[in-house]
Amino acid sequence: MSTTRRDLLATALTAAGAAAAPRLAGAEESHDHPEPEHQAVPSDPALRTRALESVLVARGLVDRAALDALVDAYEREIGPRNGARVIARAWVDEDYKRRLLSNATAAIAELGFGGEEGEQMVAVENTPRVHNLVVCTLCSCYPWPVLGLPPLWYKSAAYRSRSVIDPRGLLKELGLELAPEVDVRVWDSTAEVRYLVLPERPAGTAKLSEAELAALVTRDAMVGIARVTVASGGARA
Repeated sequence: MSTTRRDLLATALTAAGAAAAPRLAGAEESHDHPEPEHQAVPSDPALRTRALESVLVARGLVDRAALDALVDAYEREIGPRNGARVIARAWVDEDYKRRLLSNATAAIAELGFGGEEGEQMVAVENTPRVHNLVVCTLCSCYPWPVLGLPPLWYKSAAYRSRSVIDPRGLLKELGLELAPEVDVRVWDSTAEVRYLVLPERPAGTAKLSEAELAALVTRDAMVGIARVTVASGGARA
C-alpha cells in the first residue's frame, strides 16, 4: 500500500484501535498535502500510520489484504462514482452544466458531495477543439470527494513532469491520440484548488438515462487521460 493510501486510512485505523490501544488513539493522522512519492523518508504522519497499522495487524484487529481491497474499491469505483454523477447531470441538464462551469464547488455540493480535499473545485469542459488534462506538479493534490483516492500513476514523477513538458505525447502513450488542431490545456492542482474535467458526451447516448450515462463515465476521463466511450454492447469502454 502506498504512503498516500495509508494516510487516508489513518482516521479509520485510529478509530478501530482506540479500544485496544487507547494511548495510540490520539495520534495526529491528518495530512493536508501528501508528500511526493519519491520522498526517501516518509513523513511523520505516514510513519505513525504504519506503526499503528502494524500494531493493529499484530493484534488481529485488522487485515492488510482487506484494507487494500477497501482502498482499491474506493480508488477505482466508489469515489469516482460521485464524479460520474456530476458529469451525467451536466450532460442532461444545461442549467446545471452552467452552474458547474461557473461555480463547481456549489454545483457539486447540490448533489451532496464536498468537504476535505474538495473545498475549492473548478470544472473545465472538453470540446471538439479543447482537451483538458489535470495534474499536480508538486505532489498528488486530487479532488477526493468526487474522484476518490489518487491513483499511483497520478502521483508518479513521470506523469507530473510529462503532463507539463509533453502532454500530447503523454496522452498518446496512454492511448489517447488527439488531432493536431485540438488545443491541450493542462491544469495544475494545488492545495487550494482542485480540478474536474467535464468530458464530451459520447455520440449515440441520446436515449440513455442519467444513471446509464453516469455508468459510462470513468475516473480517467474526469482527469483527462481518456475519453468517455460506448462499447458495442452499450457498456463503458
